[in-house]
Amino acid sequence: MTVDAAMLTALTVLPFLGSALSSSLHTRARKAAAALAGLVSLSTLGLVIALYPRVSGGAVFKHEVTWLPSLGLNLSLRLDGVSWLFALLIAGIGALVVLYARYYMSAEDPVPRFFGLLQAFMGSMLLLVLSGNLIQLVFGWELTSLFSFLLIGYWYHNANARDGARMALLVTSLGGFCLLLGVIVLGSIAGSYDVDAVLAAAQEIRAHPYFVPTLVLILVGTFSKSAQFPFHFWLPHAMAAPTPVSAYLHSATMVKAGIFLMTLLWPVFSPSDVWYFGVGTAGLITFLLGAFVAIFQNDLKGILAYSTISHLGLITLLLGLATPAALVAAVFHVLNHATFKAGLFMAAGIIDHETGTRDVRKLSGLIRALPFTGALAIIATAAMAGVPLVNGFLSKEMFLSETLAVHSGTFLDRLLPVLATIGSAFGVVYSVRFIHQVFFGPPAKDLPKEPHEPVAWMRLPIELLVLVVLAVGILPARVVGPLLENAVRSVLGAATPDYSLALWHGFTPALQLSLIALAAGATAYTAFRRYLADSPDEGPPWAGRVRARRVFDLTFLALVRGATAGLRWLSTARLQPQMLLLTLVALGAGLWPFALQAVRGAGWHLPFGPVRSDLLEPAYVAVWAIGAVCASLTGYLAKFHRFAAMITLAGTGLAMVLSFVWLSAPDLALTQLLVEVVTTVLLLLGLRWLPRQVPAEERTRREVIRARARRVRDFVVAVAAGAGVAVLAYAGMTLDPANRLRDGSLRNFFVENAYEGAGGHNVVNVLLVDFRAFDTMGEITVLGVVALTVFALLRRFRPPRELLGGTKQQQRQAAFDAAAGDREVGDTATEFLYVARTAMHLMFPVLGVLAVYLFVRGHDDPGGGFAAGVAMAIAFILQYMARGARWVEERLRVLPVRWIGAGLLVAVSTGAGAWLFGRPLLKSYYERVDFPLLGSVPVASAMLFDLGVLLLVVGATVLMLVALAHQSIRAPRPASREGAEPPREEVEAE
Repeated sequence: MTVDAAMLTALTVLPFLGSALSSSLHTRARKAAAALAGLVSLSTLGLVIALYPRVSGGAVFKHEVTWLPSLGLNLSLRLDGVSWLFALLIAGIGALVVLYARYYMSAEDPVPRFFGLLQAFMGSMLLLVLSGNLIQLVFGWELTSLFSFLLIGYWYHNANARDGARMALLVTSLGGFCLLLGVIVLGSIAGSYDVDAVLAAAQEIRAHPYFVPTLVLILVGTFSKSAQFPFHFWLPHAMAAPTPVSAYLHSATMVKAGIFLMTLLWPVFSPSDVWYFGVGTAGLITFLLGAFVAIFQNDLKGILAYSTISHLGLITLLLGLATPAALVAAVFHVLNHATFKAGLFMAAGIIDHETGTRDVRKLSGLIRALPFTGALAIIATAAMAGVPLVNGFLSKEMFLSETLAVHSGTFLDRLLPVLATIGSAFGVVYSVRFIHQVFFGPPAKDLPKEPHEPVAWMRLPIELLVLVVLAVGILPARVVGPLLENAVRSVLGAATPDYSLALWHGFTPALQLSLIALAAGATAYTAFRRYLADSPDEGPPWAGRVRARRVFDLTFLALVRGATAGLRWLSTARLQPQMLLLTLVALGAGLWPFALQAVRGAGWHLPFGPVRSDLLEPAYVAVWAIGAVCASLTGYLAKFHRFAAMITLAGTGLAMVLSFVWLSAPDLALTQLLVEVVTTVLLLLGLRWLPRQVPAEERTRREVIRARARRVRDFVVAVAAGAGVAVLAYAGMTLDPANRLRDGSLRNFFVENAYEGAGGHNVVNVLLVDFRAFDTMGEITVLGVVALTVFALLRRFRPPRELLGGTKQQQRQAAFDAAAGDREVGDTATEFLYVARTAMHLMFPVLGVLAVYLFVRGHDDPGGGFAAGVAMAIAFILQYMARGARWVEERLRVLPVRWIGAGLLVAVSTGAGAWLFGRPLLKSYYERVDFPLLGSVPVASAMLFDLGVLLLVVGATVLMLVALAHQSIRAPRPASREGAEPPREEVEAE
């Protein structure tokens, strides 16, 4: 890996590492969390700046990390001029927001959690803009939705914050789902998900019949993220977040994600008419609607929120015009808007922080108490309004110039200059109102706080942003010219137009429209100043009738009610109906192809190959006959004696073990045998949770008939499901795999390459830890989640402590004594139990040695991490049965949750460690090592992955055992006043 590749990788990883470290700090470690976040953000900014030479001149720098090469999926990082510009905004404004938040956040807030979420969001945005693979880009896209949800709802005690976070998550997630569908279709059309391959296949994509649906799906995703009409309504409600969040998410990062994607794919989609009318119309409506509604807002952040919507619409409109010059103006305004809007959000936060309110109707004359903040806010607002000598004026003039150009010759095209001027005038109105009502006029009275200037460090980020606003506005060619040229050239290439960043181009039509907008906006504010000073909270006059929030709430309520009705119809409190439904669905899916064949008159063709003689041997048939009888007896005995049913069920499991032995699958046989032991014990512990069996004489005739019918139905379904699985298994054992390789069947491929490719003779274990290690990773993750879920569910079943006698320590002692039992030998039965407990206790070292033996030999002989983990879990189970929970947990200190975490950490670290040596994820490495006395022994890195499997299996199994065993412990309640023996209640063994 080169130095530049390492820096590019660090650029995406560093914020997530900082997030993990910040989140692990103590809640009161406010300064340490801020210092860590500041160091991470500054380091990220330094990496972005250091990588600029690799993308100068329109070059593209890529770095790929092999992940799943067989599926064509790699972790791809791609840096070009436009992604570098967005990364600069993400890192630069992120560093300023961290400094601002250090002084804005209250000491009562969990500040480490805030900075952890902020850094995670920064990493998600960097992953999004630096992705060289569209699927990877969508992953970063969804991460931004998740972390923005957590940041917007940071003050979760506030109902508005919770509602705003939920709304933002639902809208952007729905758009993200549409984006994923669109990206999948786009990648299938282009033949690759690589960004460069998609850009190279632009003509083929536009000529494809699925081009329009693909474009619509992608636009829904981008519009929802960038708050374009009709998905704009979530952004104002997201202003319930802390002001640093608003300054970061809604000026430079999250809302710019859709803009970035439209810019990235602009060469592919822009030549189509659907793009022009769809993107242009949505941008124009958003531009006008956001600007008009912003005029009537009374909350400072509300004004900025709707103005953000308007400016995002302006950028989208420019992208929709589909001309190279419009793209230049759009990219330029992205940079300008991020700087002045972030500064304005911070200024609004200072006003709220120092006065205790953001209501413009209560604020007045603050220029006297906040002279420096007021001056900074005035300059930033001038940029928002498009006043000369600030950066917003330049990009706004480029925008107006583009609206005057001829694009399609339609009525909408001819109307664009008028509508653009009107929207710009609206922007002047809310900008003037923002400044005039807050900073000028008589001093405000009855403010919650006495206003004064904040500390200098809190104001420093605004000063730096305003300095950029002025520098770009006065010296645009020198300050931002090379960056803009580099970004535009990376998108347009040779089609990059000639453009000028000079301050004066003469008295052009665009300048005339700009001056008209300034004059019209100032005149309109003067005319309606009194009305706006006392405007109602609901905004414009028609806002009460047309409110997107109300439409969203009604839609959400309808969805919730529909889901509740569906859950009530499909789900029950009992597990059996749900299992029946799942089994029937699986049966239907399996029979569907045969039904289609019958309808088409093709007949039924069972996928059987030549009959295998070993499957018809009398011994094998006898084993399965015994297994079938045991399975039938299990269903029959379940209604009489559940313990006996468990014994017969274990008999079916042993029949499966013998079948695996017969079919030369010792690994499966060993694992099945060990799993049978564990599951039998766990199921025995769980029997007490089943409802009481009601004798037949206590039930009505109707209930008896219904019970018999249900058993017959379940028997038929079980036989059908078993027959289907048997057909699949037999087909798999008699047919050659359909997926043939050049040198033989798939089976032969694994047999021939197990040792050469992974250094192991045990093909089954090599499959699990090398060839299909990614599947194993998912399986052990699911196992850990299941164990945690079982533990969490069973912890809910606790008896009230007031129902139990004695102190808490006495309750524990009684519970453990009841579990361990009386050790005194009084008769033959008691002595037998004592001997059995002693034997189980002595089995612990034996099973421990067996687990180590199975683990060490697993790569070459039957065994492996999973079998070793189950064997070790059996050792712990025997100790629970022999000594009781107290003795085990005090002497052995099991700590199963840590075992689960350690197992996942070891497995993931082993898989990711392959990247350090230029190998795919989870690709094992082996080498023969000479050991004294042992000679040459193959040592494979897959053993470390197998170790992670072992640790997780032990932790998950023991955790479920702990949950079930503790809930099964009983302790006597105090006797009642009459002296009667009360019923025994369970007690939690902590």
